[in-house]
Amino acid sequence: MSEDHGGAVWIASLVRRFPDLVEELAPAAHGGPRERRGDGPVGGTTAPVRLYVSDAVRDITDGVVELEEAVRERLGLRPVPPASVPVRLRRISGLLDRIAADPLLAPHVEEETRRMAARCARALGDPEQLVRLPGRCPACDCVSLRALPERAEIRCVNPACGRLLEAEH
Repeated sequence: MSEDHGGAVWIASLVRRFPDLVEELAPAAHGGPRERRGDGPVGGTTAPVRLYVSDAVRDITDGVVELEEAVRERLGLRPVPPASVPVRLRRISGLLDRIAADPLLAPHVEEETRRMAARCARALGDPEQLVRLPGRCPACDCVSLRALPERAEIRCVNPACGRLLEAEH
């Protein structure tokens, strides 16, 4: 995957982390607690159903399917057979050079993959990444600028300020 394209980093994150999310959804398939029909739990406990994980898996799966279909349609490519989320993501990644050449498609792919990667990270319990930036806030002059890559924001984290900077900064 080429890191030169905005969506590449988010696609790589999804390819790496989506299987972890699926595993969180089905711990019984990997030796975790499970429930036997009619006879109560096996192994002494029952893993609770975590709907936020199920919702994230469904949202990301649907999003990747729709994104791949939209990309292929926009680029004039024929439909491809159904595949797993990681396979679909790799197929999209293979088209990033062509996607980058389309001024409407490229930002859409980047935004959607960023959104899905953030949803995956939140469901796995990862805190949002903050990146310290050099320089001072133009509003309060504090060295409190942080980038929030998942939101594509730059913000002053000084509690007295909290300014959201424009994209050009």
